[in-house]
Amino acid sequence: MSDERFAAGMKVRREVLGAAHVDRAEARTTDFDAAFQRYITESAWGSVWNRPNLDRRTRGLITISLLGALGHYDELKMHIRASRNTGATLEEVTEALLHVAVYAGVPAANRSFAAAREVYEELGVITPRSTPE
Repeated sequence: MSDERFAAGMKVRREVLGAAHVDRAEARTTDFDAAFQRYITESAWGSVWNRPNLDRRTRGLITISLLGALGHYDELKMHIRASRNTGATLEEVTEALLHVAVYAGVPAANRSFAAAREVYEELGVITPRSTPE
């Protein structure tokens, strides 16, 4: 079962995060963290993300909210990028981060919005508003 779950997890992981991201992560894997990488692939991607009761868009939005609430901004950025593959819109991510403000606090949401804005600007999805003269 473990090999099946790993294979299923790797498939979902590639579809959500993108093959290039997964290939970079795999290339950086060492003997030290190989077991951890396998655990993530099997448990997060092969089990939870592979369950049938929520679609990937919804799972992605939940993940974005949780990562923002917990202050895991590097992983938040990764899942903001992945939202292009899950189908979550910019407006839906905004709503998810507003939930962070209400339920986890304004400071967590402020940092989450900043992290998301950084990614969206890098991707050319948003641009800063021009300042009035």
